[in-house]
Amino acid sequence: MRDIDRVQAWLQQRKPHLKVIEFQQDTSTSALAAAALGIEVGQIAKSMLFKAKTGEYHLVVSAGDVRLDTKALRDLVGSRVRMANSEEVLEITGFPVGGVCPFDLKVDVPIYLDESLKRYEVVYAAAGTSNSALPITYAELMEITDGKPCDVSILTEP
Repeated sequence: MRDIDRVQAWLQQRKPHLKVIEFQQDTSTSALAAAALGIEVGQIAKSMLFKAKTGEYHLVVSAGDVRLDTKALRDLVGSRVRMANSEEVLEITGFPVGGVCPFDLKVDVPIYLDESLKRYEVVYAAAGTSNSALPITYAELMEITDGKPCDVSILTEP
């Protein structure tokens, strides 16, 4: 089963009104996804996996126009962190870099939803592939990920 079909099947069981969008073009970065959708870069919900010095993994979902404050992230998780490499991302999430869906993960990890996402009525998360998107509200994303709210971002674009 393709990753995008796996994500849609997972949604069908829990939130059948949510539908994945599949594109012909690459949407693996916030800028590419925003261009494909005709929206602001900030509306892209980027999912980033971090590995703490303790060995634990943490998934942070933030708006596409912010960068993460690693000091704030360290304070949040209680340890220094580094960005997971592509092999770790695939092993832990079950999705490739550029297509990390923030739910239906291969390994259960804490998920943090950054406050930067709240600026938008709807955000677009990757749905398992580098050419997919899922329109979803912050509240729905919080519910289906069992995420924890956080504020670890710094706005980088006006």
